[in-house]
Amino acid sequence: MAISLRKKQQYSRWVQYALLIVLALVLIVVADWPTLIQQVFNPTIIADQFPEVLTVALKNTIIYTLLGFALGLTLGILLALMKISSVAPYRWLSTLYIELFRGLPALVVFLAFGYGIPLAFQVRFNSYVTVMLALGMVSAAYIAEVLRAGLQAVPKGQYEAARTLGMSHTRAMVTIIIPQAFRIVLPPLTNEVILLTKDSSLVYLLGMTVSQYELAKFGREGLSAAEAGLTPLVVAGFCYLIITIPLGLLARYFENKTKARSRK
Repeated sequence: MAISLRKKQQYSRWVQYALLIVLALVLIVVADWPTLIQQVFNPTIIADQFPEVLTVALKNTIIYTLLGFALGLTLGILLALMKISSVAPYRWLSTLYIELFRGLPALVVFLAFGYGIPLAFQVRFNSYVTVMLALGMVSAAYIAEVLRAGLQAVPKGQYEAARTLGMSHTRAMVTIIIPQAFRIVLPPLTNEVILLTKDSSLVYLLGMTVSQYELAKFGREGLSAAEAGLTPLVVAGFCYLIITIPLGLLARYFENKTKARSRK
């Protein structure tokens, strides 16, 4: 008797689940747990990381991310509007900026604002301003493209109706078009915050005091402790997940809402 396609798919899933269970059991059996606990999940070292990993490193990581996103969003909105402008020089400048900062590694931008620009123009930025400028200017290029797509996805009839009601171009964009575009692009914007959170680790290039450490720098410095092993990096990684997992869930929530709205 021939097996139905549905049954074949069901058997295939069972085989895959069984293989995953077997693989997990093999890893559990062959792992050197005493060494793992001592070098990777050392409870004494984990306890030593607190509360500083939360009150200093996690706090600074959040601050650096928010500063970069605030500048990136502000500049990204301006660049997106320039990109769809009817004025050709605005489009050229926006395109030049976006292609430049999307093409440069964030590490190079950090070095430029941390050392190159202060040396060339004899100006000094504090660490928060440097991080804000470096993260913000890189993220602005990506945010601008996301917002441009969102702006162009808003039906043209919305703008035309606003103009018919006597609204100026600026008022129509601010009150009608941009809010609708934001609802469309909320999922990718949330993902951009996740990327910024991880890129904030590049702040170590600037040379910092202990009170300015973010998670990655805090974890690297913790490796110098006696018998620390890799435990400080594991603690730092866990703290990154405290930020990124809720953001990922938020992005998925926004994406589901957008899909539900489009089906109506």
